[in-house]
Amino acid sequence: MKSLISLEEILKRKYFDKSEVVVGKEILYRRQVKWVHVVEVTNLTNLLKGRELILTTGLGWKQDTDIFHSFVTQLIEHKAAGLCIEMGTYMNFIPQSIIALAEKHHFPIILFHEEVPFVEITQDIHSILINKQYELISKLENYSQLLNKNLLEIDNHQEILTFLQEYLDMQVVTIFNDNQVEFYPNRSKPEREELLDKINQSNNKDDASIAKLPVLILGKRFAQLVIVTNNKDITEFELLILDRTATALAQHLLRDLYVEEKKMAQESEWLTSWLEGKYSDEVLHDHISFIDPKLVIQGGVVCVCKQMTIAHSRDIDGTYFKLLFRTVLERYGFYLFSTEIRHHVIFIIGDKRPADNWKERMMAAFNRLNKDSSGRIRMSNVSIGVGKYVHALCDMHKSYETAKETLLLQESLTKENSSYFYDDLHMYRIIALTKKHSNLTEIVNDYLEPVIAYDRKYNGDLLKTLKTYLSCNGSKQETAKKLFIVRQTLYHRIDKLENLLGNDFMSSERRVAIEFMLVAYDYLTTSKNNKLLQYNRV
Repeated sequence: MKSLISLEEILKRKYFDKSEVVVGKEILYRRQVKWVHVVEVTNLTNLLKGRELILTTGLGWKQDTDIFHSFVTQLIEHKAAGLCIEMGTYMNFIPQSIIALAEKHHFPIILFHEEVPFVEITQDIHSILINKQYELISKLENYSQLLNKNLLEIDNHQEILTFLQEYLDMQVVTIFNDNQVEFYPNRSKPEREELLDKINQSNNKDDASIAKLPVLILGKRFAQLVIVTNNKDITEFELLILDRTATALAQHLLRDLYVEEKKMAQESEWLTSWLEGKYSDEVLHDHISFIDPKLVIQGGVVCVCKQMTIAHSRDIDGTYFKLLFRTVLERYGFYLFSTEIRHHVIFIIGDKRPADNWKERMMAAFNRLNKDSSGRIRMSNVSIGVGKYVHALCDMHKSYETAKETLLLQESLTKENSSYFYDDLHMYRIIALTKKHSNLTEIVNDYLEPVIAYDRKYNGDLLKTLKTYLSCNGSKQETAKKLFIVRQTLYHRIDKLENLLGNDFMSSERRVAIEFMLVAYDYLTTSKNNKLLQYNRV
């Protein structure tokens, strides 16, 4: 099956019985035609897309060899299938330089020594091409229907690949990510090795007897599907069949993964006990070895995910979310166990690589999730808290507690101060602890009330000036630049701050306390706004 027609087939059609092939007779069977153009102009830059058969009388150049040479050069550069020239009207012979140019580039030139009806030639060939396209589409649709019917009945992916092999009657090879290779039909060991060598070598050269397609699931390549022919080019139809099969195989594998994820969710009791710190390191390693003998995990973190309550947002499919999360993070060297506790999705994330860059890898995974998420999952609707990294699996409960704390802290932080990671929250952890055991608002007022009251009364910017001045380490020039004010205005504000806070507010110990209270003030303000926002949503 192919949607194109070769020059060899065209020469057997009506009006070509008395034609003469002056260049390219030995390659006519390889030159595929997808359309026919009648051309009498000499500038073809915007006319050709490739594989066109050109019919001409030579009107555009007549006896001008230079223009004729430019015309043929353009056809070669734009990968035209060939050139047919009607002799006698404007041309009586083909210059030797043109023949040499065509022979150099293996470009067929065909001559009509009698007048022929170009219109009828184009109608004849176009009807063949259109019929071939229709037949190809019909065959492809028939294959798709048969494949979809089989998908409802099959139990394993091998049946899909066997169906492909029997339909195309060619060698099918599937190379999975774990280097497992399957052959349909199966071959002897020497034959398998020879086939794999041929497939690997085709990466470095253009081999039309081999076609490959990745089998993608949630953006990740799970396998590569390959078809191999014996000394013939793979047709467009066979490529389309390969594409449909790769999609069907991905759907089947995704269904298996979905079922596996569901099963893992049902078997999560031991994960809950792990998060509660009930298992020793030895027991956990034994259990993991039972799941996968090759899996080695030396440490990791716990990640707690919570869907944020947003008006008109639909609930997230938990199983699909866990599958997507797992698929992305595994690319960055992690192994995931997942469970759900009180409407939170919990991931125990084991690290299969050295721990020195775990946070960078995890951040890259979160960025990929944010970039790729759409449709069924929107990561902007999910709040994520990652606990501290632990090196002993039996300490994973400590990471779980800090992950929950991180999630709670995020509700009281501005977007620019927020972070997925417990390790990044530094001062906010101390502030939360202070708030828990004392009246944090009263402590903040002890230090900042004069400035807050002044701004409230005069609609001023002293608090903002104080934050900026401290962040610039007392540099007046840098502070004025960041606040977009002149130096004199800044001097006036600093004088006012000294009157309100005391002349020693930039001394070492007092400055540290004020900086801490500024962060605490932001924390309290954001927390208050979040609670008000949640109240309004309810």
